[in-house]
Amino acid sequence: MSLLQLKQAISQLSARERRELNAHLIRLRHETPTWRKTISKRMREMDTGKKVTMKELGRRVSCA
Repeated sequence: MSLLQLKQAISQLSARERRELNAHLIRLRHETPTWRKTISKRMREMDTGKKVTMKELGRRVSCA
């Protein structure tokens, strides 16, 4: 199946099915070694006291 065919098939899914597909793709990304390494690093930083303020979080989210 080509990427174009895949996109066309996805466009015909219901909103519920697209949400499920999106959740599946996010889970796949979270299973990669790079993602796990990044999350481990962030958790260690938080354990040492490096955290984000609510203001900084809002700024980051609005830029995403």
